[in-house]
Amino acid sequence: MPAVPEEITLELGLDDADEPDALSARAARAVGCSVAELPPLELKKRSIDARRGRVRFVLVLGQPEPEAALGEPPPRPARSAGQVVIVGDGPAGLFAAYELARHGVGAVVLDRGKLVQPRRRDLKGLNRHGLVDPDSNYCFGEGGAGTYSDGKLYTRAHKRGNVRDVLQILAAHGAPAAILTEARPHIGSNRLPLVITALREHLESVGVQFRFGVKVVGLRTEGGPGSRRLAAVCLDDGSELEARAVVVATGHSARDVFDWLAAAGARLEAKPFALGVRIEHPQPLINAIQYGRDAGHPKLPAAAYRLVEQCDGRGVFSFCMCPGGFIVPASTEPEGLVVNGMSLSKRDSPFANSGLVVQIELEDLERVGLRGPLAGVELQRRVERAALAAGGGRLVAPATRVTDFLARRGSTTAPRSSYVPGLAAGDVAEVLAVAELGLEQRLRHALGAFGKRLRGYVSEEAVLVATESRTSSPVRVVRDPQTLQVPGLTGVCPAGEGAGYAGGIVSAAVDGMRVARALLQAGLLDSSTTRVISAGAPSRMGGPQ
Repeated sequence: MPAVPEEITLELGLDDADEPDALSARAARAVGCSVAELPPLELKKRSIDARRGRVRFVLVLGQPEPEAALGEPPPRPARSAGQVVIVGDGPAGLFAAYELARHGVGAVVLDRGKLVQPRRRDLKGLNRHGLVDPDSNYCFGEGGAGTYSDGKLYTRAHKRGNVRDVLQILAAHGAPAAILTEARPHIGSNRLPLVITALREHLESVGVQFRFGVKVVGLRTEGGPGSRRLAAVCLDDGSELEARAVVVATGHSARDVFDWLAAAGARLEAKPFALGVRIEHPQPLINAIQYGRDAGHPKLPAAAYRLVEQCDGRGVFSFCMCPGGFIVPASTEPEGLVVNGMSLSKRDSPFANSGLVVQIELEDLERVGLRGPLAGVELQRRVERAALAAGGGRLVAPATRVTDFLARRGSTTAPRSSYVPGLAAGDVAEVLAVAELGLEQRLRHALGAFGKRLRGYVSEEAVLVATESRTSSPVRVVRDPQTLQVPGLTGVCPAGEGAGYAGGIVSAAVDGMRVARALLQAGLLDSSTTRVISAGAPSRMGGPQ
């Protein structure tokens, strides 16, 4: 009898049967044994291979793992009220709270935004009326930026932590089981709010506290220079929350957080990021480009793509590609215009969109006279404000057909778009030129290359929409690589995207859990409880005391 490998890879045509009996028969033929000689198998991974003009499903089958409940070990009732304050209810903060709760440590999770359902009303205000609430928008509120901007779970952060643990926790709280096997898992902006709500309610049942509409404005610390420790988290109503530790997990757009972290003694440094536009195509066009004659087959999902090109030493690449999706206004400040992409679970919008961005290095910032840890934030703001002005206000976005952009001219008309506030035909090159970094030239170079790689990608129907500027945080909050705390500031733990240590839902969740474990190992947490000091109590934020 031939040896049966631990994993078996099968390629299936679009019309091949994929029920369990048919897969077992194919696996047996691949190994050279009978079906009876095969051990029990389960699907480990599923992907689509559309290379070489043939669209195939690639399935990896393996022996089942010992059965265990999803999300194990589960959260346990807190031994004491929140010893840890978590600032931000995005994936980093939420999963930090989950990991702490597994060890019976309660936390208080604070978020400046609103719960999922009330947050929906503010998103309608963004889309229909161009009204930006600085504390409740696509970036701020329950679940963070990912809640209403797609729910893509693909990550390369496997070396940083247990990615499957994150996926299993999501599946345990209502995410589709397919996220455990799909090569590029996705939940969808319609389903993810329900998952986030279920996760929060589970944590509340074991004593984790959540408070929304609460804005943190500083930290009170104790001790001498170079050896300070957290004493309390200061809120905008004048009250304070005493705690042994704070996890600062505020996402890539909470720019005011950098100010009070610096005031408390944290060291900030500028880091590379990327900036550019959103590109939108009709989804049937992308399907035809990627799937060829198989486009439209009922088994095939809306097609995606991933593109990268080097230009003068800088990468130009697609980012956060949303097949069957929508472009949405992701501004967090009324003075600027930011766009992002999202899609629902079915990915059935007639449009496909993706970020198309240029890498920006620290030397680029210095070349245009921007220095210091917030140099990247200043560059983002310049371009975001130029985009708002070019669109004429109310979050109408400046847009240029790709063919016009390559011809170095503005557009006089814009195609149909998923972007609800509307497009203003014009020249996005003028918006990008505000950066003075030649972003428009690099994008033209890359688009020319992409058009050769994907025939039809450059067309009258393709449109560039400004501006995609929040790809990642342009700032890193320095932390000790072992303790994950701010050096010289015991108990302060930066985490996730906003701190510069993640780049998406899963990597942020992984980092939040990693920070929680580091806190548990640091010996900072005991039976102390978090208590509220009455509003108006004396507090001093940052600096020696």
